Amino acid sequence: MYQSESAMRIERTECVNPGTGEVIGYSDIHSAEEVARLIEKAKEVQADWAALPMKQKIAMLKKTKEYMVNNMDSLAETVARDNGKTRTDALASEILPAVAALTYYCKKAKSFLKDRYLMPGGLLFINKISKITRMPYGVVGIISPWNYPFSIPFSEVVMALLAGNCVVLKAATETQMAGLALKRCMDAAGLPDGVFSYANMRGSEASKTLLSNRIDKLFFTGSVGVGKQLSEAAAKTLTPVCLELGGNDAMLVCEDADLYRAASGAVWAGFQNAGQSCGGVERIYVHENVYSSFLSILKDKTESLRVGYDTDYNTDIGCMTTLRQVDTVKRHVDDALAKGAVIYAKAKAPVHNESPFFSVPMVLTNVNHDMLVMNDETFGPVVGVMKVKTMEEAVALANDSSLGLTCSVWSKNLKQAEALAKQIKVGVATINDHLMSHGLAETPWGGPKETGGGRTHGALGFDEMTFPKVVVHDLYAIVARKNIWWHPFSKTIYEGIKGACYFFYGNTLSQRISGSFKLMKIFPRMLKR
Repeated sequence: MYQSESAMRIERTECVNPGTGEVIGYSDIHSAEEVARLIEKAKEVQADWAALPMKQKIAMLKKTKEYMVNNMDSLAETVARDNGKTRTDALASEILPAVAALTYYCKKAKSFLKDRYLMPGGLLFINKISKITRMPYGVVGIISPWNYPFSIPFSEVVMALLAGNCVVLKAATETQMAGLALKRCMDAAGLPDGVFSYANMRGSEASKTLLSNRIDKLFFTGSVGVGKQLSEAAAKTLTPVCLELGGNDAMLVCEDADLYRAASGAVWAGFQNAGQSCGGVERIYVHENVYSSFLSILKDKTESLRVGYDTDYNTDIGCMTTLRQVDTVKRHVDDALAKGAVIYAKAKAPVHNESPFFSVPMVLTNVNHDMLVMNDETFGPVVGVMKVKTMEEAVALANDSSLGLTCSVWSKNLKQAEALAKQIKVGVATINDHLMSHGLAETPWGGPKETGGGRTHGALGFDEMTFPKVVVHDLYAIVARKNIWWHPFSKTIYEGIKGACYFFYGNTLSQRISGSFKLMKIFPRMLKR
């Protein structure tokens, strides 16, 4: 809290750089009443926004793109200081993918929303011409996470707006500066008042407020526990939700893999963003014939990482975003060590920085599935490596998880790699790479099990922003006054409908012939009053 010049008390979020402890800004907290008014305003203007030609929507959002390209450095620095990641990481995994996504969706939105005609299901109703048209839900609520505070909500906001929805974005409390930077990007578009709104509320209050004010759909990225609570609350109003609740991703290293690339990829996907990536590597299963060689390279790569606060662009790994997550990582590592795991490799701690938010990357061996680090989502810079006799064993271990976001298979035999990947129950599988598919605007993101439900990104993600409406035309309506099954009924009508079934679907020729005569008896009624 702080005292304003007008002596009014305004509640604000104090935003702190986790790497330095420096206060980097403040964000006013919205009351439930204020958010309710934002939702009401969005409902008032949504129909007009949806009716606006796509060309005009795109023209506005291109101003956002222009702003982002012209302010890449400041955007990357804001995200880095707010979240704790390096500026290069912020630029590569947040700003660049967001610009690419905006460009992609502006190009594809019209085709994604195009009506799709359906072929008649049979000759009986060949006169019925059907098509599917996509309709915006109305007002979409988005609750975004702190690990990728810019890129995750940005794509969802853009897709929702292009689909004709209005948006209320609730950004993570922990990364309000990044959220406000996103707001500045959207403000640059010059959108009509109420089309996009930004809200700062505590998570539990935000979901309750959004749902009680009857938003039309809710998108949430976060923990499994909170996702379950939100789903339960949304069920009371039957509000549709799209959930992405994390992963405990497996990496499979085959006997013929390029071990240098595989180990380098494990370091990138396991430790990037201080391991705070729902689609990052957490579990590695390596064929026994290359286990030692792979570990040797992984050790060198891990121990050469430069950890610290990014002051000169020469830092590889920044700090974690919350002390709560630092404690989770410590608890998982302590549990593993108590059960026999060994710290095989560890990066050096940052020099001259005593921030408690740093958790250095480490590789654990002698791990098994009795340990939290292999069973639960650690969400930190820790990977566990297990030796397997066969890749079939690796697949079984990879599937031994309650989460199913992504996986990766590393092999020079691409056919074999894809065959293995198809056996793993996840939403995304990559071959000889990991984690980067979230940056591909065209690829859907999400997964089965407790990872959640629904998809974001790509055509499937765009579909989540609309509901399908079927429109059916009758070609006979020009001349026909009624359908053959309309009132009034009679024995002749009954026999004629039965004849239609015989004629179109009969098992024998005689059934079809007899059915045709019965059908013809009632066919003329279509032309009569």
